Amino acid sequence: MDRTVVLKQIPQATDGKLFTGHLKEFQHNPLQFLEKLAREQGPIVRFRLGPFQKVILLTDPELIKEVLVTEQKNFIKSSDVQSLKVILGDGLLTSEKEQHLQQRRLIQPAFKKTHIKSYAQDMIDTTEAYISKWDKALESDVSQDMMNITLGIITKTMFGLDFKEGHELIGESVEKAMKLAIKRMRSVIPLPLSIPTQNNRKYRQTVQALDEVLFKIIGNRRQEDKQKEDLLGILMSAKDEENGLGMTDKQLRDELMTIFLAGHETTANALSWTHYLLAQHPEVEARLHEEIHTVVGDDPVKPEHFQRLFYTQNIIRESLRLYPPAYVIGRQVDKTVEIGGYQFTKGEMVLMSQYVMHRLPEYFEHPEEFKPERFENNFIKTIPPYAYFPFGGGPRVCIGNHFAFMEMVLVLACIAQKYQLHLIPDHVEIKPQPLITLRPKPSLKMVITRRNN
Repeated sequence: MDRTVVLKQIPQATDGKLFTGHLKEFQHNPLQFLEKLAREQGPIVRFRLGPFQKVILLTDPELIKEVLVTEQKNFIKSSDVQSLKVILGDGLLTSEKEQHLQQRRLIQPAFKKTHIKSYAQDMIDTTEAYISKWDKALESDVSQDMMNITLGIITKTMFGLDFKEGHELIGESVEKAMKLAIKRMRSVIPLPLSIPTQNNRKYRQTVQALDEVLFKIIGNRRQEDKQKEDLLGILMSAKDEENGLGMTDKQLRDELMTIFLAGHETTANALSWTHYLLAQHPEVEARLHEEIHTVVGDDPVKPEHFQRLFYTQNIIRESLRLYPPAYVIGRQVDKTVEIGGYQFTKGEMVLMSQYVMHRLPEYFEHPEEFKPERFENNFIKTIPPYAYFPFGGGPRVCIGNHFAFMEMVLVLACIAQKYQLHLIPDHVEIKPQPLITLRPKPSLKMVITRRNN
């Protein structure tokens, strides 16, 4: 009996150019292009970026699960992510296969719920200290404020540094390096870093300066008799269960950079989008203030309030739905594999966009509307697992997802208890800018007023 399986053909996107395919449309507005493609072509479609790069867009939760979970061993990270190795080294974001599994085993203890709870007070204290200066401010760049707050939180929880020390030592250099990294990722043909162009020299010098700071911090810690209970301390004391070895200084440096990037910019952007959405929906903001008044009252926000701030949590969930900071996941096919009756060929790129998935009407009623109450009554359990996945999924799900979620809820609660934020009267339209993460563009300028509770 002939058991030959007849594979289904992956639909081909129409209107591509002979040589460049859909490269121009994709570069001009990737979010709009991917949304249009999903709307017009269905749950799986192949398109081309340039003459050779074939790309498959998936908008079927089951196919996405196959790529991220069931068949994940046949895929590696996309070339865009691999290009970040210059700054991130072989951290969790860029490492592959066995190395990634080994590193994840070592790092996992730092993100246990017991440790995350101990960081909660640092999150509150850092936010309260920063926003206390708002009493004198009428108008502020809230995008930058959120960057500063999350920078303060990550440097405090990671290194035990206060905001000023963290910003001077690490924050400025990371921001410079990320701007240069984005520039490289956006160029059609990025020149090898060995070619001494002005941008390449700047990039290498910035990363070198960061390395010097991080290796100095690690070296100083190695000399201390008693290990601290911050993230660095926990990572330094971690031992592999199989061989009993801890991390080398290079491994520590790579993981610190990865956690720093992932725990700083993504959270800041999510909080900026949240304030943008609240400013446009006064009825949601009123419910937020009501919950904080009921749960927290006039007392300071405390770590234990997190579990009781149900509506505040749903505001964050809904903000992450509409404007997920990690807006697309890219994988490269490492070994030809059959998924869902389709053949994915070695070398092809696969894209799975949270931004697109989170706006599909088959899973989210009135998907363009900001409705935090949609997450009530265990709504997440009523939709397929990969219809909503702001933190990714599978073995590479964001290791700091619980840390980040708690941080966003507590920061929002601290701010909303004392202040009200409005868009400036003559504000221009804020649009999502898909860089390494999804940033608001232009920067979010808001009028900050003290609340009279």
